Amino acid sequence: MPVLLRTLYADDPALRPVPVIFTIHNMGYHGLFPAATVARLGLPDSLFRIDSMEFFGGLNYLKGGLLYSDYLTTVSRKYAQEIQTPENGHGLDAVVRARADHLVGILNGVDYSVWSPENDPLIAAQYSAQDLSGKDACKRDLLAQFGLPQENLSRPLVGIVSRFADQKGFDLLAETANELLAENLALVVLGAGEAKYETMFAELAARFPARVALRIAYDNALSHKVEAGADLFLMPSRYEPCGLNQIYSLRYGTVPVVRATGGLDDTIEPFDRKTGGGTGFKFQEYTGAALLAAMREALAVYGEKTAWRRLQRNGMAKDFSWHTSAAEYAKLYEVARKARIRMAAESSK
Repeated sequence: MPVLLRTLYADDPALRPVPVIFTIHNMGYHGLFPAATVARLGLPDSLFRIDSMEFFGGLNYLKGGLLYSDYLTTVSRKYAQEIQTPENGHGLDAVVRARADHLVGILNGVDYSVWSPENDPLIAAQYSAQDLSGKDACKRDLLAQFGLPQENLSRPLVGIVSRFADQKGFDLLAETANELLAENLALVVLGAGEAKYETMFAELAARFPARVALRIAYDNALSHKVEAGADLFLMPSRYEPCGLNQIYSLRYGTVPVVRATGGLDDTIEPFDRKTGGGTGFKFQEYTGAALLAAMREALAVYGEKTAWRRLQRNGMAKDFSWHTSAAEYAKLYEVARKARIRMAAESSK
């Protein structure tokens, strides 16, 4: 759309004032097509240049969106910074840096009418920050759903709900699984994706049948049960544009352990034993050792009931609803609208 508006329809008086704001959800997915696609779409040959949509001999739709939109947004402030680096720009970091003055990071919001333990019809018992007793019933139910013995009630229960992909950091889990499961914890995993990770989790469940359970599926109802019944939620992502499960986890009093990347870094504050502040645990380096250290710190705090309750309630008090994010989008839309009208007026002179 932005490419068409600024090329084939650039002189259309009705469309010239229409601004385009392009939101990048994940820079890893480009939309790459053969060079012949230019002609098939009826686009000008001039678009197939390195300073336009050409990308290593192919046509790159994402690059077109980056170059021809009036403003760019992405789904967290940290990710807006990260996609300007070679590590997270997926070959388009120079293009993003060239548009940096028109790039804004706006954190995704969540719908608390759907994701809140106070009114969630999909969980075993409702509960709140003031009365967390229902969370124990949710933990019992979650263990039953996954076929794990109830003796795990006394252990910290770690939940994972995810696509199984390299992006999600499961290579770190593969690297550290033996050391992690040497700790006194249980693990429930819900998701599907790359065969190597489905196999990895299946093998862990076979080796530790009393403490590890896997469901290969996309199951919305069960994902609610994981958020409500787990004690900890693990997201060791290599990169994460925003992430929603860590935000859901906060509201459910399920403490996130995350890598400090993208929206995970923006939404999770490290717990501070001295002040009692913070909402979870996060690690910086993308290494198995860093993941293990964060998990061990979380397990240590889990053993301190007063500190753990404080940590849970800190997270449950956070507000990541759409109210703030929507206002930021509305403000940017107005800026883009005025700028495009001004540009259209100047070009028609």
